Amino acid sequence: MEEWEVSASLEPTEAKGNSSPIVDRSCENLECYMVLIKAEKTAIGSICFLAGPFTLLENAVVLGLIAATASLRQRPSYLFIGSLALADVFASCFFTTSFLDFHLFRRSDGPTAYLFKLGGVTMAFTSSVGSLLLTALDRYLCIYRASSYKVLLTRRRALLSLLILWSTTIFISFLPLMGWRCHKDLTQPCSRLFPYINQGYLACWTSFILVLLALILGSYALILWKAHRHESSMTSLQGAAGTGHARMRMDIRLARTFGLILLILVGCWLPALSFMIADVSVILTHTQQRAFAFCSTLCLLNSAVNPLLYALRCRELRVALLQFLQRFCEIGRCKMPSEDLSPEPPSTEDNNLTCISEEEMHRTRTTRLHSISEKEQRTLWVAYPICT
Repeated sequence: MEEWEVSASLEPTEAKGNSSPIVDRSCENLECYMVLIKAEKTAIGSICFLAGPFTLLENAVVLGLIAATASLRQRPSYLFIGSLALADVFASCFFTTSFLDFHLFRRSDGPTAYLFKLGGVTMAFTSSVGSLLLTALDRYLCIYRASSYKVLLTRRRALLSLLILWSTTIFISFLPLMGWRCHKDLTQPCSRLFPYINQGYLACWTSFILVLLALILGSYALILWKAHRHESSMTSLQGAAGTGHARMRMDIRLARTFGLILLILVGCWLPALSFMIADVSVILTHTQQRAFAFCSTLCLLNSAVNPLLYALRCRELRVALLQFLQRFCEIGRCKMPSEDLSPEPPSTEDNNLTCISEEEMHRTRTTRLHSISEKEQRTLWVAYPICT
């Protein structure tokens, strides 16, 4: 492994007399990892000070709404969204404080304290990606096992899956604290991105995250394929002048929505993961270390965007939010414009789920009533129940 750069304070005679690999004295205080210059500190500090509190606030609101609404707490879909919000709350707290404390305030902790803080950040981000996977699998079951969806995914099984997810992520995240770490002198096989982190552990964690992301992409790809097949069959049955062409095709709407989700997910995670993969195979320069510091803030931005993509697009959550604001304003003796807060079936694009409205289902069923049997109708439409 290439030797660490020798600091200016190291006397030449002292370096020459040391027969062992030269270790930068500054690395003893983790100075070799604090590579940001003043302008970069200002930029990254601004991102963290703005994105951190905003992420905490919106995810706390989502988590509070789900916890305070009995009808939402009973449904597996919202349990997974609540888990995602909880993970992003942890991410906003742990990442912002640890990142600023290390890179801006240049506080160097001992191995135990540093690995404990890093374990909290790792747990938050790993649980966030894991919750995204559970949400994607929930939507997959909603489409491909619609007739038995409520039997397969009960509230008890959803809670069990969340327990397994969080237990696994906590165990994986604190493995370095439990002993899987590099040597104290920060020589090979120590990571150039994270102090005290073994390159073997970094490779395993990165591979684990990549597998989760691949499963998420695969789930949404299968959902879009199913929606496209369904729309194609509707087009052949109804004709070019049918209802399916009076509005935008459902598969196109889903493609736009899921495309945005996957673009943000990959765009936020792939740059940081690429640097982690490179850190395992090559020796990163200070410039690459600084670039990784910027890329890691994209993971925080992903946690800020998650509530907008997965939670607040659901009409039921928006209704619960409006009802809460209405009660709050009534207590504060302020007036709110009257709005219909009665629940109604969520639309496909609003709640970002692959389910259609009852009105459209009834209309299409009526159109096909004289062409296919009732059994065939159930087989076709069972893939698109209102399951959220």
